[in-house]
Amino acid sequence: MGTFKIEGGHQLKGSIQPQGAKNEALQILCAVLLTPDLVTIHNIPDIVDVNKLIGLLKKLGVKVEKLAKGSYTFKADALNLDYLESPQFKEDGRGLRGSIMIVGPLLSRFGKGYIPKPGGDKIGRRRLDTHFEGLIKLGATFRYNREEQFYGVEAKKLKGTYMLLEEASVTGTANIVMAAVLADGQTTIYNAACEPYLQQLCKMLNRMGAKISGVGSNMLIIDGVENLGGTDHTMLPDMIEIGSWIGLAAMTKSELTITNVSWDDLGLIPNVFRKLGITVEKRGDDIHIPAHNDGYEIQNYIDGSILTISDAPWPGFTPDLLSIILVVATQARGSVLIHQKMFESRLFFVDKLIDMGAKIILCDPHRATVIGHDFKSTLKAMTMTSPDIRAGVSLLIAALSAKGTSTIQNIEQIDRGYENIDERLRAIGARIERVE
Repeated sequence: MGTFKIEGGHQLKGSIQPQGAKNEALQILCAVLLTPDLVTIHNIPDIVDVNKLIGLLKKLGVKVEKLAKGSYTFKADALNLDYLESPQFKEDGRGLRGSIMIVGPLLSRFGKGYIPKPGGDKIGRRRLDTHFEGLIKLGATFRYNREEQFYGVEAKKLKGTYMLLEEASVTGTANIVMAAVLADGQTTIYNAACEPYLQQLCKMLNRMGAKISGVGSNMLIIDGVENLGGTDHTMLPDMIEIGSWIGLAAMTKSELTITNVSWDDLGLIPNVFRKLGITVEKRGDDIHIPAHNDGYEIQNYIDGSILTISDAPWPGFTPDLLSIILVVATQARGSVLIHQKMFESRLFFVDKLIDMGAKIILCDPHRATVIGHDFKSTLKAMTMTSPDIRAGVSLLIAALSAKGTSTIQNIEQIDRGYENIDERLRAIGARIERVE
């Protein structure tokens, strides 16, 4: 189990470029299964979860060639579908939640898709009902082996239909879209997720020959086509990493420039940090954060009541950044209520922040009130364990702001979502060491 040793309390300085978007990569990579033609993808992040999925695609028979850092070609012209029912696949698929999105493309193109119950972060229940209910509405037959926790869908030919999703699941919408593009007739998906990464998937599929309209809205209309061709695709920068670096700059009173952020795809993220009193400057397609040597002050509502920051499906604020917001608030002037609506276990890392000296009241599994220190009292260094990707980075930011040397164990969780994070932080002055 790897460990980070972090000497906190130092200001950082310089620029940092966000990696390609993890959550986009998991969708885009599964879409290569929809065509036998060559697909070239750029800006792929070199992180554990994405590399696991590329490895799974290789075992499935996809020809993968690395062109340069972050750039690969994929050719799914001779797949080994027997792998889907092998013990090896049942082991490989469990290690990555994103593997669920191979089901839609395989079902649509080959008439069958299988997956073991996937793993992933321990952040609460994330049900797969939306995925399979959508595929069943397209005409698939569903089966589930409870003993082996193995799911399967099969269909001779999918048929377009109308569906209203119970939840605007991003991966569920992606799976259904990838199944519907090769179905007979027209499919309408209402209450579809509309995150930028889902928009990117739809734009890529349209370049491949799909007919998807309503991209960016919560109603997608898909006219099925006979086949799809190859394309080139460049992924967006990772908005969660961009938000992480904004929080890092504020907590360490550092002047940082985050480059090539694709401002138009950041939604509410800059404004939510501004509500905490953080100066977020737009410079071309970069974000500049000046050193907050005088701290930052949380804005109350106009009637004077305490600010609440909560998550919601896009275009609401992404749940993946609430843990960063919570950490940043620990050193603000003022108080804020953090309301994590979408997952019930994501606030359970706050006990570690409380041990570091933060003033946080955990109201229930979904809500925490943070009373900021205004840097009058710094967090104290300690030894802790990363529970999941986002909480792990939040604790890392807390450790970089704390006085003394902290240790974070189980950093494999952080590596699942952040590329070479220790090297990139050292480049802007962080004192962080990886100990295997």
